[in-house]
Amino acid sequence: MASVKVTFVQVDGVAKTIEWDPRKSLMEAARDDGVEGIYGDCGGGCSCATCHVYVEPEWQEIVGTPDEVELATLDMASDVQRSNSRLSCQIAFRPELDGLRLSVAPMTKS
Repeated sequence: MASVKVTFVQVDGVAKTIEWDPRKSLMEAARDDGVEGIYGDCGGGCSCATCHVYVEPEWQEIVGTPDEVELATLDMASDVQRSNSRLSCQIAFRPELDGLRLSVAPMTKS
């Protein structure tokens, strides 16, 4: 299978491109490759919003929309939530996501 590369724009503006391993979630791949701001504290259980990203407009339709569980989790980060918010642990691996560009959301205020 061809590699799928995904670019994360970190909160500091630095872009980091990673190679997404289909055996990992996007969150795990980003965390393992040191993308700043992707923590995945819940291990990908869709319960913490510490892998919150913004999907670039041209990718929104391809990536898809969050389900009800993901939306409920994103509500925990409502101060930084946008219409293009997603949890990277919930974006399913698909070869057509090669070239995907995401921005890491700033951490929510406690």
